[in-house]
This record gives sequence, C-alpha cells and structure tokens, in this order.
Amino acid sequence: MSGPVDAAAVSPAPTATATRLTGLVAALRAHGFGIGTGETVDAGHALEAVGFTDRERVREALAATLLHGEAQRPVFDRVFDLYFPLGHTRALGADGTAPAGPAGPTGLAALRDRLAEALTTADGAALDRLAAEAVGGFGGYGSGPESDGWSSYQTLSRLRPETLLARVRERLRAAPGTEGPEFTERLLDDEIRRRIEAFRERVRTEARRRVAERQGRDRVARRAVAGTADTVDFLLAGRAQLDELRRTVRPLARKLATRLAARRRRASRGEIDLRRTLRRSLSTGGVPVRPVLRRRPPRRPELVLLCDVSGSVAGFAQFTMLLVQALHDQFSRVRVFAFVNRVDEVTGLIARGAADPAGLGDRILAEAELTGWHGQSDYGTALGEFADRYAGALGPRTVVFVLGDARTNGSDPNLAALKTIADRARRVHWLNPEQPSLWGTGDSVAPAYADLVEMRPCRNARQLGALIGRLLPV
Repeated sequence: MSGPVDAAAVSPAPTATATRLTGLVAALRAHGFGIGTGETVDAGHALEAVGFTDRERVREALAATLLHGEAQRPVFDRVFDLYFPLGHTRALGADGTAPAGPAGPTGLAALRDRLAEALTTADGAALDRLAAEAVGGFGGYGSGPESDGWSSYQTLSRLRPETLLARVRERLRAAPGTEGPEFTERLLDDEIRRRIEAFRERVRTEARRRVAERQGRDRVARRAVAGTADTVDFLLAGRAQLDELRRTVRPLARKLATRLAARRRRASRGEIDLRRTLRRSLSTGGVPVRPVLRRRPPRRPELVLLCDVSGSVAGFAQFTMLLVQALHDQFSRVRVFAFVNRVDEVTGLIARGAADPAGLGDRILAEAELTGWHGQSDYGTALGEFADRYAGALGPRTVVFVLGDARTNGSDPNLAALKTIADRARRVHWLNPEQPSLWGTGDSVAPAYADLVEMRPCRNARQLGALIGRLLPV
C-alpha cells in the first residue's frame, strides 16, 4: 500500500503517536522480535524526523529502527498496517463506518470489471478502494452490529480475482507496445499474477483492519497475524514455510555451535572436588581460599538421532536432521536413523542432502528401507528393530534424540525396547511436535514413553533451537 497518511490514519498528536508506537512494539515483541527500549526510543526519534505526511516513509523509518533481519519484514508489515492503517476517507462513510458495498450478482460483476481495469493500469489507490469495497460488500458475517466480523477468505471466494488473469492479459495486449515473443507473454502472466496476489494481500489487510476496529488492534495483532517461519507449528507448516526454515539451518547452526563451545569451555574447568578442597583449606584456617577442581577429560560426546519421517512429522524430522548435520563438528560422532515402521541409517544421505535440502525427504523415502508390509508408522516395531540391529551405536557417551509424535496407530508401543535404549545410552531425550494437551489422546502413547525417557514438546523451530542448545551434551 502507498499514499499519504491522513489525520484518521496517524494522528500527529504526541500522545496518540506514542500509544500507537508502543502498541506496535508490544505486538512485535509478542511475535518474538527482540526490540529493546533504546530501539523504541530511536523509532520515536525517527518518526519525529520523517513526519507523518508520507505513510511509506513512516513504515520504512520504523522498519529501519526496529527490525533485525529481512525475515522479520512480512510480519512487521502486517502489524504496521494495523497500528498505522491507510486512510479510508474515500472508502468509509461519513460516520467512519464501513459502507454496505456492492451486493448481489450485479454488484459483484461491476466490482470485478473495475478490479480488472485497476489491475490492468496497476492503480494502487484504486486497488485500495476496491479492497475496502469488496470486504465491506462481501466479507461481512454475523447476525448483529456487535457480532459482525470480516473475512478475507469469504471476500476472495466471492470475488475470485485469480480468474481475471485472462481478461487483464487481453487488455494489456491491446495496449500499445506490449506485442512480443512467447517468453514476453509468460513474463506478462507472471506480472499479472503478482498484481493479483498484491490485491489479495490488500483484502487480507483490510479485513484485519476492520476486525481490529471491532476487537482491538492488540488482540488482532497477536492472534490474526502469522508469525515468522521459526514460530510456525511444524505440524501446520506448508511447503513454502518449510523451505524458508531450511534456509535458516546454517545461521542457526552457527549460533548453536557458539553456544555449545561456550558451554564446553565452562564444563572443561571441572567441578569442585570437595574432599581435596577441604583438605587444602586446613592450611588457611578452614577457609577454602583455593578450591580444587576435578577436571573433566577433554572428549566430545556422541549423538544419535532416531526420527519418525512419516506423515506430518516428516518436516520436523528433516529440519532437525539438517540442523544436527550442520553441527556435526561439535561431536565425535553423529549417526542418524529414520523409520516409518522399519529402521534404516541415513547418516550418509543427510550429509549428501545438505546441498539440496528441499529434496531430502524424497531421497530418504526412496533410498532407505523404512516400511515393511504397510506404510503407517509403528513405533513399537521400529524401536525393537533399532535395539536389536543398532545396539552398537549406543554407549555411555551417547545421547539419543527421538523425534516423533508417539502415535502408534494402535500397535504395541514396545516399552521394553525403549527401556533397553535408555539403559544403554547416556541420556535419551524425546522431542514431540504435538502440544502436551494431545499426548495420550487417540492412538498417542506419549505418556507411557514419557515415564521411561524425558519427553519435551517441540512445536516450532524457535523451540527446537532453544532445546538443542540446552540439551545437547558437551
């Protein structure tokens, strides 16, 4: 969106501006943004410097002072649109409420015609007005003034802007200077799709703005704005979000490696040897002036991953595999095993897949032997096979991470096999991508497994990074 900011959009009054700014910062912090007091003060100074006559300058000034990376920009833009909305003086009625908008087939057809024209000319102001009219006319639901809401999904389902591609293409072809070869037409289609998606985002923004007016900006900013990729639930993440997560593996691995190195340095100092310290303190009147440390031998631990790669938990397992592979220099040995209802070692596949992480899951399923006579996950059979075939991978220096939702599809959970693994390894941690309230429901045997090993919820990449940094052995 672009255009000047009117008095209704951003009040220049210091109190109103401070309220909007602090609300914006609080909402961004709720999404995990690390914004300190100094940065908030800098943002206030930036607003004083740029003024309030150009909304996009306000947006860029706040982004420059509050954000720490490009990945945060999509969330920032959505939250910004709630706290510093575009002026709607032409789209709203005189009393500031949303107009009824076009209704019925005739109104819809007329709106689609105007939308096609605005998409053809790429008129941003017209597209803003059309988004407001569309939500006002087709996005409302509820039975009364106090219960009405606004739905971008309902609006776009009625309007169907994606079906206007051919109409806009014909209008652009008819314009002078657009004739060209086939590849130019493909570029033309890509540009039209980009304009349509930008309009769809305008509709989503308008619906959120109207809901915020009814329910409050703070509530909508926290609940209706999707967070960054590292806060998206593994079980709900789409392909695009998983691809974005894979691009964060290397930076996250570097951060965790630094943290592990610091922990290792602290651990190498050793623990206090109480007996020798007390003996030495006799020469200083019983005061332990010079503690004696029991130093640890400098050896790196071993790490084993046992990952369920079936169904919706596959994305969680693949991301963790790539992360641990990027950290392999921190351990004397790393071995990765995958399973559905059979277990196979995939350490080599993970190492080769680091160059092409997007196709890792397909390669594992194609090249590893992970299924027997059916394709459903079977934790009991997989744990039993791991304990029988790969017992040599476990030892007193080995820490095992089991990744999965502990849903057995009604089969025997084989608790004895998990106990055998726990007895042979130094420590076993189970990371479960489901929320704890779902453990034990349906075919989940998570509570039974949690009685034998440490089971922790790990629902997104941010939680995973925190757990890996805290639980990985040093």
